[in-house]
Order: sequence, then C-alpha cells, then structure tokens
Amino acid sequence: MMDFGLDETQRDLRELTAELLTKDEPGRRLREAGLLGVCLPEEAGGAGLGPVEMAVVLREVGARAASVPALPALAASLFLSRHGTRPQQERSATIALREPGRAPADPPATTADRTGDGWVLTGRKTGVPYLESDVLVTADAGVFLVSEPESRPEFASTGEPAATVVLDRTPAERVAGPEAVDGLRHALTAAVAAQASGVLAGALELTTGYIRTRRQFDRALAQFQAVTMQIADVYIAGRALDVAMWSAVWRLGEGLPAEEDVALAAFHVGEAFRALYTCQHLHGGLGLDVTYPLHRYFAQAKHLSFLLGGQDAQLDLIGALA
Repeated sequence: MMDFGLDETQRDLRELTAELLTKDEPGRRLREAGLLGVCLPEEAGGAGLGPVEMAVVLREVGARAASVPALPALAASLFLSRHGTRPQQERSATIALREPGRAPADPPATTADRTGDGWVLTGRKTGVPYLESDVLVTADAGVFLVSEPESRPEFASTGEPAATVVLDRTPAERVAGPEAVDGLRHALTAAVAAQASGVLAGALELTTGYIRTRRQFDRALAQFQAVTMQIADVYIAGRALDVAMWSAVWRLGEGLPAEEDVALAAFHVGEAFRALYTCQHLHGGLGLDVTYPLHRYFAQAKHLSFLLGGQDAQLDLIGALA
C-alpha cells in the first residue's frame, strides 16, 4: 500500500532544498549540495535515492518557481542510475525527447546507425532544456548519450535556456536499447508533474493570501462566494495532481507498472495550467503584471504543460492504454 507521508530522509531533503532555494545562485547551490544527483548510486557521487526523492526536490523548486536546471538533471540521473554504466552515471546530462510534429509518446523518428566503432544519430530534437554538454537522446534503437551536439537557441516562456538539437550522423554512445525509451519518457514526465505540483501549490498560496487581504466594497475578496468557489477549484486541481503524481513516482520507485499513473499525472499538469488562469483572474489587473511573482508561476505552468505536449496528447495516450 502506498504511503503519502514523507519519511525522515525525505523531510530533510525537502527542508534542505527549500533552504538552498532562498540563497543567491540557487542552481549552483543545489548542485554543490549534491541535490541534482541524489538519484545516482553512491559510487557515482549520488545518494542512491529514487523517484519519490526526485519528486520531493522538484516540488520545492516548483513551489518557488525557481529557474534552475533541477528537472532535466534529476530525470537524467534517475534514468542513468538504472541503465547507465558507471562512467555514464558520472556525466551530467539533460534530456532530448521532443521532435517536431510528434507527440511525446510517439516512437522517436531519430535514427541510429552502427558504424565501425560505435553509433551515429540523425534527427532533430526540440525544447531541450539547459543544454550544456551531454544530452540523453531517444532514437529508434534506444537511448544514447551525445556530447556537445550542434544546437540552435530557443525561447522558453520562463526565460530559461532551451535549444533545438540538430543531429546529422552525430557520434553517440549507447546507454540502453529501445525497450528503455519509455523509461526515459516516464522519468521526465514524472519530474515535470512533480515540479508542476509545486508550481500550483505556490500559486495557490500566493492567491489565497491575496484574496484574504484585498478588499472590495469594504469586504475581503475571500468573503465573496464566487471567489471562494473559484479558489476551491484551484485547490481541487492541486490535490488531484498531487495524488496522481505521488502515485506515479511511488510505482516507478517500486518497479511496478506505472504507464497509466504517469499519463494521468501528465494530464493533470494541463489542469494545473488551467488553474493558473483562475489565479490570474482572482488577482485582477495585478495578475497581468510581469514583475509580480504570479507571472513566474504562470510561465512555469505553461512551460511544463508544453513539455508534455498538452492535455489532448495525454488524453490520446490514456485512451490508448484503456
């Protein structure tokens, strides 16, 4: 039976993450503290933790709408901890899954061909976050590591760095076969859902505080029935995402079939994005101010929903699994 409570290690991890995110250069501090590699084996410099702990860290990142590379780093390290060799586990990587004109769950169109001394990849990947050096790439023959591929900058709604990766018989190192492609997709989807859960929780807290103090017609906004009904809808969306997300990461951690749980969590990421519209509406004109914190939450929710291809793609996947 799944336990939704956090154990002592997970609570300590949550508190440490929250503390470091309040510091200057939070991304660097998370990396220096080893939090971006907690899923790696201890022999590779990690803590040997799993999907639930990954979600604990990312939920705190989302709750502060922090622009840090935690999502791709943790999802990549989780995958490498299960499929990579020791030298591969010691390499920091981001993830390249999305392809132009294809849903995230579609088989990759990127092709892998054997050469005399390895593999080469041909294809194009979009929306690759925080591309610095190594990148995990899905292809028809499995999952590969590519070092410093050709890339072109993109513009994410959050302002975070992203890129299109162009592969033209680019040398690559094989990590796992085609049976592992879904495993990488599940790791990234669960990571996105965890961060989105935090984003919605942070936006809800901000909005709740606003409607309690903002007065109209000599009454706090929270005293109007229409307002309480709308904020209740946001709360329900958050709880639904939480249940789906924790169920998905728990099943991944236990080695249980998790395809349906991951797809359901992904669907609720889209619901979280819709709930952010309600938060904006309840803030009135202030919700449109790009200097106000709510804008960061809205941009994060939009970006995370985009990474998963939107709700229609998830409904198609859920229908195919039924």
